[in-house]
Amino acid sequence: MTADGDGPIPGQTSTGSKRAEALFGTRPGPRAMLRSAGCFVWDESGHPLIDMGMALGAVALGYAHPVVAEAVAEAARAGGVSSLPPVQEAALAVRLLPWVPGGEAVRFFKTGAEAVAAAVRLARLVTGREAVLTCGYHGWLDWCQESPGVPEGDRQLHRALRFNDVIDLEQALADTSPPAAIVIEPVVEDPPDLDWLRAVRRRATGCGAALVFDEIKTGIRFGSGGAAGRYGVSPDVVVLGKALGNGMPLAAVVGQREVLDAATRTWISSTLATETTALAAASAVLDVCEGTDALSRLRQAGEQWLAGCRGIATRWPAIVSGVHGIPEFSFLRFAGADVSAEVASAAARRGALVRRGPYHFPSAAHGAQEIARALGYLEEAVGEVATRC
Repeated sequence: MTADGDGPIPGQTSTGSKRAEALFGTRPGPRAMLRSAGCFVWDESGHPLIDMGMALGAVALGYAHPVVAEAVAEAARAGGVSSLPPVQEAALAVRLLPWVPGGEAVRFFKTGAEAVAAAVRLARLVTGREAVLTCGYHGWLDWCQESPGVPEGDRQLHRALRFNDVIDLEQALADTSPPAAIVIEPVVEDPPDLDWLRAVRRRATGCGAALVFDEIKTGIRFGSGGAAGRYGVSPDVVVLGKALGNGMPLAAVVGQREVLDAATRTWISSTLATETTALAAASAVLDVCEGTDALSRLRQAGEQWLAGCRGIATRWPAIVSGVHGIPEFSFLRFAGADVSAEVASAAARRGALVRRGPYHFPSAAHGAQEIARALGYLEEAVGEVATRC
């Protein structure tokens, strides 16, 4: 592979947010991992880094968590997959229902992107409509993207909403045909304004649209009830992912049976949606979350990290323009792309893998000492860059 990232994988890696360019711009930085454990990742040279991104939020309990790892290994030893659905599928579905307010039925998927797309198809089938309103990031598939290669017909069926903006919501509903679904991330950079969230619920009900909460980031990490429970607004469908498998690929659509039953009237199927290693991982995640203080420790780590980042922003206002988010995930906004790239590169040299934008995801594996060290590395990096700006 050459320095500019050319090689057998176009763009360097199949996960766009893990590209060296995305992480460090044109600055030097680690390009690949050898292994990970707890809150650490070892780069291609064997250097340990405190990882504040935690696999883009996919790992909430810590890398190679022993309970999860053993469950995965046991499932793999038992075969992992066959031509029959596994008993673990229904068992996990039953366990997930109490985690989602009003949850009555479940369908499993491998990725959050396909799970949200499935929720939208179900909403379209139930309502007999096609248009969709969205707020947030819902994956790379055509139904919600404006990227090159997306058919114009798909673009015309999708309209993005501004977060926390009731006027924009009302305007979107006036400008478009009645939508099949309103799909929102409950947290986009900052917490939701409850008046906006309630307005979304009220207007979805009023126009007969399914309200879908994309809780890929908030689900499990927020504890039982997720964002719907925390903010007191219940959607018709919730999509879970990321922390659900603690690094194993699994997502779920959980919601009202009326909506989920539509899956039997269309074709939504994936060969490996029900392989057992990911199902076992999710069951182990629920065991840990329900039986220990893991999520409390995650929030404590997040509170420490967020407070530290706010302090850095106060001390270095020339290059840090703000701090956004909540304890479970947050980020610093820098004065520009070059500045954020320099900071990320300088932090990695010291021993912390930090992101240039959304989001940092403290985990249950980040103790107070690790958070303090990472904050120290980050402040040193910011200070170094500030002296050159």
